[in-house]
Amino acid sequence: MSIWFGFHLPSYTHPGTPPERLFDRVVEQATAAEAAGFRLVTVMDHLYQIGGVGAVDEPMLEGWLVLAALARETSRVRLGTLVTGVTYRNPALLAKQVTTLDTISGGRAILGIGAAWNDVEHEGYGFDFPPVGERMDRLDEALAIIKSMFNEERPTFEGKHYRIERALNVPRPIESGGPPVLVGGGGEQRTLRIAAKYADMTHWFPLGMETLKRKDELVIRYCEEIGRDPSTIERTMASPVVVLGSEAEANAALERMPPERRPFINIGTPEMAAEALRPYIDAGFTGFTFNNSIYRTPDQIGLIGELLKLVQGGVPATA
Repeated sequence: MSIWFGFHLPSYTHPGTPPERLFDRVVEQATAAEAAGFRLVTVMDHLYQIGGVGAVDEPMLEGWLVLAALARETSRVRLGTLVTGVTYRNPALLAKQVTTLDTISGGRAILGIGAAWNDVEHEGYGFDFPPVGERMDRLDEALAIIKSMFNEERPTFEGKHYRIERALNVPRPIESGGPPVLVGGGGEQRTLRIAAKYADMTHWFPLGMETLKRKDELVIRYCEEIGRDPSTIERTMASPVVVLGSEAEANAALERMPPERRPFINIGTPEMAAEALRPYIDAGFTGFTFNNSIYRTPDQIGLIGELLKLVQGGVPATA
């Protein structure tokens, strides 16, 4: 499977840009990523800005509306959320939203989904925020519904939290099987089991090779328990490398990351970053996401495009 990069847009903060021009900056970054060879562009499904990216009161646009607009501004990249919180939407409505994006984009939608975590915005918007066990139960049921609406003509489902009755989803998704499902999060007891059942892609943070290998082994075990081929699930992760034009820029970007991730991030030139990515590629990771909170200009995004070319060209490991 070929190596690919995703460009993630968690930040809508652009000093000096008035609100009516914010989306122009989104388009600028997304189209620069497409031109640089990125395969995927994603946005957050948050209502408030999150720590590690910016202050809670910084601008935040609704993710699925942004994706719908980007579908008409791009032509090749896949589009999705990284990731949608299961608590924010009825899963049947979410399946309809994803299918609509798939139609608008000509078959380029993906669904990133997880159990949700940001209690502050749940409280602010009046959404229920049940304990994590119930959120995991909801995620399991939601994916059962979504997958059935992607693949069946008139599915019915009766669960503890959600139900559908001969639900229609017309037009159908462009691709057979529906848009790929990315399950975000690496929780080893529930999230990875749910990923083994439903995911086409997993997405984890760089927390050390030993930790990542353990999670991969669990996915394999959970797949074997249900008779699924684990090779049908693509392993992806947030980039463990930072590449910028100056060391000062790179160090400043590193300081904005959560402290627990910093020891596992490599800083360097595109050539150094390609070398640093090699162990992850050898371990089976094929997709790496880079954030617009670090890479803000077309030139910076283009620099990651140079890294992509090196990686796809098969930079050998150092002896």
